[in-house]
Amino acid sequence: MRRGGRRPAPGRRRQRAGILSKRPTPAATASTAVQPGLVVAAFGRHCLVESPDGERRICHPRGKKSQVVVGDRVDWLPTGDEGSVERVQERRNLFYRQDELRTKSFAANLDQLLVLIAADPEFSERQLARALIAAEAEHIPVLIVLNKSDLQPAFDNAWERLAPYRRMGATVLPLRLKGATAAGTEAGLNELQQHLQGKTTLVLGPSGVGKSTLVNRLVPHAKALTGEISRALNSGKHTTTSTTWYWTDGAKQTALIDSPGFQEFGLNHIEAVQLAQLMPDLRATLGDCRFYNCTHLHEPGCAVRAQVQGEDGAADASIGENRYRIYTELFAELSQRRLY
Repeated sequence: MRRGGRRPAPGRRRQRAGILSKRPTPAATASTAVQPGLVVAAFGRHCLVESPDGERRICHPRGKKSQVVVGDRVDWLPTGDEGSVERVQERRNLFYRQDELRTKSFAANLDQLLVLIAADPEFSERQLARALIAAEAEHIPVLIVLNKSDLQPAFDNAWERLAPYRRMGATVLPLRLKGATAAGTEAGLNELQQHLQGKTTLVLGPSGVGKSTLVNRLVPHAKALTGEISRALNSGKHTTTSTTWYWTDGAKQTALIDSPGFQEFGLNHIEAVQLAQLMPDLRATLGDCRFYNCTHLHEPGCAVRAQVQGEDGAADASIGENRYRIYTELFAELSQRRLY
């Protein structure tokens, strides 16, 4: 909304936002048929819906509280040159985080999550683990990408820290987004693109790891498009403060969803007793504990603790000490939350 509280006329908003469809014909304006659409951007009480023919227009979800997120398939109704979201179709999944104050939804109906981290600044394994647990809870496969492969010895150190994730079956890829276009650089990007092909992927990561660079490399028109979306939604803010959908191919089979950087990733929607089941390395040993309700913290005969490196003399230890430490810290955090 402009200064002074005046809302720009629909025609002027359409002129400012080149991504919006042309002015509808009288027949289209008069149409009241509900149409299918895809939410490609959202901010506040507005969202941008793409129809099957590729046209996009501003829509307003019905009700006092918006329940629409990027990636939602919706049924929407044209109202003049805008529209209203009548129904959100059933979601396959919803990736979100939750702390004590609020829930932050990133996107829905994902094929995979790409967690982008870097050799420098040093990534937080606790934040990485939290994101992976949230994805596991929604049955979303995860791709871990380590950027800045040209930085040594920082990259080798970071790659070694990711060894437990490779052992548990996670796909971990090296990448170099900046610098000379050497063969190794292109190989890293090409391999990543193969994992993205034909899928809807949410890109997640803290600030400063190269998310914007990656999106601009894979979607050359991304910068212009984000500006148009920002103007279309009249947000007055750059779209890195919200989640945005990009098609990476003309056939619209491969999609990349950019998300804002974050510093904290709350898991208040996860029960403490669920944690071990949502951590693949711990889950592999479940069912072998002496007690059926083992918390894997202090009970005798715990199969999980027996697999922690350095404990009980296990020769084939499969759970790293740091991973187990993350489990105990999260268990305590989520158990404490339930007391209030």
